[in-house]
Amino acid sequence: MQPAIIHALELGPMENFIYLIEDPATKQCAVVDPAWDVAAITELAKARGLHISDILLTHSHDDHINGINGVLDEYDAQVHLLQAETKHWGANLDAKLHHGGDVLKLGETAIKMLHTPGHTPGSACYHVGDELLTGDTLFVFGCGRCDMHGGDPNEMFDTLRKIHTDLPANTLVRPGHNYAVKQSCTLHEQSEGNPFLHFHEREDFVRFRMQLHGQVRSSPYEAVSHEQAQDFLK
Repeated sequence: MQPAIIHALELGPMENFIYLIEDPATKQCAVVDPAWDVAAITELAKARGLHISDILLTHSHDDHINGINGVLDEYDAQVHLLQAETKHWGANLDAKLHHGGDVLKLGETAIKMLHTPGHTPGSACYHVGDELLTGDTLFVFGCGRCDMHGGDPNEMFDTLRKIHTDLPANTLVRPGHNYAVKQSCTLHEQSEGNPFLHFHEREDFVRFRMQLHGQVRSSPYEAVSHEQAQDFLK
């Protein structure tokens, strides 16, 4: 079985990464967080000879979903979302709902859905082979905000620790924004350089995320040592 191929597009004024997951055996394709430039998304799919059959949402913020209708205008694709994220949508939702741990089959490719709350209540990451598409949950050397639309820094603390401990160190993190000095990195690199993984006390994490981070860091994010992270708290 051929492994899935993941294509990345950086689109829009917020440096969003939009991903196309290609199943080489069937040429089925899933688009993760379609936004900003639908033409660029569909042109890449057509250039690769792919049929977009599915749309996967990491969460419901506009900069990650504003291209859904444009994709649906061209493809009869199924939208997928975690159940915990539905409050954001109200009645304006036509999607297949999932829970953390569910597996979507895209041709011969298995896509595992992880429930990763913190940025929003129903944030999801998608685990494909040895790659993890993290939306706004986990950036390269950073993590998403927890002060909007139901975000919760306590949940983010638990989520990041679970990702760190449950997945192999060679897992490649593919974030939802190009906010760092590199576009992707392994979980091992995150454990060495992401300040949010250096705080082992919940209260230190929450204080840093909610009060200090914006004062001491700006993008592009660089790796931060454990010692540097502790200095941020002083």
